[in-house]
Amino acid sequence: MTKIGILGAAGRMGQMIAKEILSGAYDGAVLAAAGEHAESTALGRDIGALCGFGDCGVKITADSAAVFAACDVLIDFTTPAATMENAAAAHASGKALVIGTTGLGAVEDAAITSAATRAAVLQAANMSVGVNVLLSIVEQLSARLGPKEFDIEIFEAHHKHKVDAPSGTALALAEAAAKGRGVSLDSAMVPARYGQIGPRPEGAIGMSVFRGGDVIGDHTVTFAALGERIEIGHRASDRALFARGAVRAALWLAGKPAGRYTMRDVLGL
Repeated sequence: MTKIGILGAAGRMGQMIAKEILSGAYDGAVLAAAGEHAESTALGRDIGALCGFGDCGVKITADSAAVFAACDVLIDFTTPAATMENAAAAHASGKALVIGTTGLGAVEDAAITSAATRAAVLQAANMSVGVNVLLSIVEQLSARLGPKEFDIEIFEAHHKHKVDAPSGTALALAEAAAKGRGVSLDSAMVPARYGQIGPRPEGAIGMSVFRGGDVIGDHTVTFAALGERIEIGHRASDRALFARGAVRAALWLAGKPAGRYTMRDVLGL
């Protein structure tokens, strides 16, 4: 049996992940612990009851050390600051950690890399199986559709409450496009346009962002040339797909040697 803990258990994604594990749909998966920050109003509550599943005997706690000690693998959907703390705990304990937190920067990335020297750590901007297949396709297309002929534009849309932009998934798609072309994203990305910007630079990877309503997550990558366009994308209509991907990743990661992994490793891409 694989003992799974949830960090950020009272959040929207945390509750969805709890439901997935408690559903019994995953052979060998056991919900062993649920963690939250010290000011959470959910502390002391049964995570099963909180997510509408019914009491499961796992109380939400702010004792991070106890959560890590009780589990084989942890799933983290928290905040960048909390993810850094959880990465440090993974480094100290050697426990496997799946990170789905978005809005991470260079500092958080360095903390994850450090944790991976002593623990198996999987970090993905998007836990969707479909999105990760899309990342692979974008990299392959970018390698074959040259910058002299094809311009690349990425569009992403999310609900009005999302606080970071562009989304982690959009940035991952841009990274895949840049990797396919053998360039750095920093040198190629154009994240916004306004005013007299002049003609499009050759090889630019454009990015545009929409925020509004209750959009769960739409991503489209367009390869535009003279006389033709290729458009590929992904639309999420149910957040549960991210929870399913996270549980799949946790079961795959448990028992793996220390190192840094991605969903593409899980899917064999």
